[in-house]
Formats: sequence, structure tokens, C-alpha cells
Amino acid sequence: MNVHFIAIGGSAMHNLAIALHHKGYTVTGSDDEIFEPSKTRLASLGLLPPTEGWDPSRIHPGLDAVILGMHAKKDNPELIRAVELGLKIFSYPEYLYEQSKNKQRIVIGGSHGKTTITAMILHVLKANNVDCDYMVGAQLEGFDVMVKLTEEAPYMIIEGDEYLTSPIDPRPKFHLYKPDIALLSGIGWDHINVFPTFENYVEQFTTFIGKITPGGSLIFCENDPVLKSIALDTRDDIENLPYGLPDFVVENGVTIVLKGSKRYPLQIFGKHNLMNMEGARLVCLHLGITNEAFMNAITTFKGASKRLELIRKDDDVTIFKDFAHAPSKVQATINAVKEQYPGQKLIACLELHTYSSLSEGFLSHYSGSMDQADRALVYFNPHALRLKRLPDITAEQIREGFQRNDLEVYNDSSQLQQRLREEHKNGNIFLMMSSGDFDGMNLAIL
Repeated sequence: MNVHFIAIGGSAMHNLAIALHHKGYTVTGSDDEIFEPSKTRLASLGLLPPTEGWDPSRIHPGLDAVILGMHAKKDNPELIRAVELGLKIFSYPEYLYEQSKNKQRIVIGGSHGKTTITAMILHVLKANNVDCDYMVGAQLEGFDVMVKLTEEAPYMIIEGDEYLTSPIDPRPKFHLYKPDIALLSGIGWDHINVFPTFENYVEQFTTFIGKITPGGSLIFCENDPVLKSIALDTRDDIENLPYGLPDFVVENGVTIVLKGSKRYPLQIFGKHNLMNMEGARLVCLHLGITNEAFMNAITTFKGASKRLELIRKDDDVTIFKDFAHAPSKVQATINAVKEQYPGQKLIACLELHTYSSLSEGFLSHYSGSMDQADRALVYFNPHALRLKRLPDITAEQIREGFQRNDLEVYNDSSQLQQRLREEHKNGNIFLMMSSGDFDGMNLAIL
């Protein structure tokens, strides 16, 4: 098989390219900019394009498939050439389905927790020697790649994103996977540049449920009333399996799950993560893993990258980084840290980085989300507003949106770092939340 990637440098795209290379395919690609770690990883396997930029001559009749990434535009010269030649053009999710259509597909969706739940499932399956293919949205400890594709594995575990499929296909990605087993973790309005109303956003999840194969299963968090409503009302030809919060205690800073007479100490914490664990457990039960085998394996799970990731801990401070950016994620993450360290001062810092979070009309959805933090700081880069072609926002608008008068707002990363240094005191907990990187701030040496 000869496959060409248009926009091979993306996080998801380059991982798929590597997976196909390992499968024995001939892989080529193009991109107008490729950053690390994609650049080094592609180069190490001989997959890095010889030059940056688009070149229609790379598109030829000998290609079995062209895979189009979101970074490319509709007028991309390579895409135009592929259309002229009548080649098979796939989006990233279309090609994942093509590779898994003869396997049992397990798709993990929801506005939050997708990566963590997928990572939990993969961790447990690996611990129990269950072979599977997968696609996950973060680099996981013990896994070399974020995408694995083989002929032999009977299962395909897919993290199902609700964002758009490609520049020429406006469908949400997770609508294309046709799951046999689907999991939904919750619904919290996001991507307002694509889904302008909450009702429109919820509709995407209703459609996703409609894509489950007849006789399949839907595993869902019943603590989310909106999700519970659509889960129970949408289909009568699938199995509905709700999950919630398991019994647990926190002792000496360790979360212990109680299952009957047995106690399972975890390396993760937070009610949202415990519910994520319950969802992962139900998926694994469907795949032949017993409850006891699941719980024994999950005790060694350390979490996915940037999901309540411990950056540094010493006698003075503890620093966590989390991918949280949507309001529900911010609130759940702050509450989790505060509950785990009830006697210590929590300094929570959030970077507004996404289109939704930087939109003045969306700020009110953050109301109360940082209330449990002892110190609450918000950072944004005015350059990000210009890149997204959004109007300027002020510190006062942000405070009004979060409904917290003592909220500290910064738009200069050096000033933010100086303020954080002032909180470097014995026992303080720092929680840094962003889908970006605070403009290159090195948290480990802060």
C-alpha cells in the first residue's frame, strides 16, 4: 500500500503515518511547517519530507490513498491534484475506520476525560496481555506511539473527538467510527466557533449514539443529567450501561477505592478520575477482563500526559499540570486537588488559550469554576486573540465572567512568573491549567 499524507506534521497525523510505516506501508507526506517532536520522530524513520511546502508532483496515480489533515486548506495544491487524478481521499478518522472496520471498535467520547479513560483501558489491557489496536490523544507511559494498527488485533480502541473531520468534511470525527461499544463521559459546551449553541453541541452526541451498531452497548456517566437524558431516550436496540462514583476514601493523601471487602490504593485522584475509572472498568468487562483483574491493574496507572500530571514535588511546593481549559474541566480539576490536599494552600493558574475561552460571550460559563482555589490567576496572550481574529478582552471582563473579584489577571508571562514565585512557600500546591504552554514557561524550573 502506498499512502500520502497532506499535512503529515500534525500530532495525530504523524502518529498515524508512523503506525502505517510499522505495518509495512510505503508512506510519504508533505507539510508547510513541522515542529518537534513530530520532526525528529518522522526523520528517525525516514518519513520526514525532504523539503517543507506543498508539491503537487508528489501526488501520482500510484497512490492507493491520500490522507488529508486539518492543517491543510481546501485550496491545497496537493489536494486539488489528488481530486483531479480521482484518487481515494480520506480524512484521518475515515482512514482509522477503514483500518478497523473488521475489528470490534470501542470509541471513547465526551467533552472531558476521553484521553484518560482511553489510557486507563489501554493500561489494563496491556497488563492483562490483551492485544488491541488503538488511537489515543496523548503520549502514554509504556507505549511507543499514539496510534497502533495491525492485522491481528481483534479490538480497536479509539479516542473519539467531537471536533471537525477535515477541511472538506464538517462532520465531527467521532461520527465516522461506528462503534460496537461506545462510552460517553459527559457533555460540557465547547468549540463554540463550530457549535454556536449548546443545543447544537448536544445534538452531535445524540447523532453519535445513533451511530452505534445495532445490538451494541452505550456506557455513560449517569451523573451528567443532559447525557443521561439523551442516552436513555435515543436508542432502544442497544444496551445502556450507566456508571457513577465508586466508594472511596482518602487516607494520608492517597485515594483508596473500596470494592466489597477489598481496598485498592490508586496513584491518581479526584472524583472525575474515579468516574473515569468506572467507565473504563465497564469497557474492560466487555472485553473479558474481570473486576479483580481490572482493579489490580489500575492501581499502577499513573495518568495520561498533562492530565493532573505531577511536574515537581519537594519539601517546599508541589506543581501539577493539567490540560483543563473548558469550565467543567477547570472546576473538576481544582476541586480534585483541593479535596486531595485539604490543609494546603492551592494556587490555581489558568491560561485562556482556546477560541471558546478567549471569546467574551463565553466567559460567563466560567462563573464559580475557580472558587475553591485559595489564589486564582488567569493568563492570556493578546497575540492569541489576534491569531483567532477575536476582539480584545479586559481584565474586568474576565473577572466578571469568573464572578470572582479577587481574580488576578495577567497578559504578560514574565509578570505571571514573578507573581507565582511570590507564592513559593512551604506546603503550597500549584495547579497550572492550559491546553497550551503559558508561552513556553518551564514549570519544572519555575
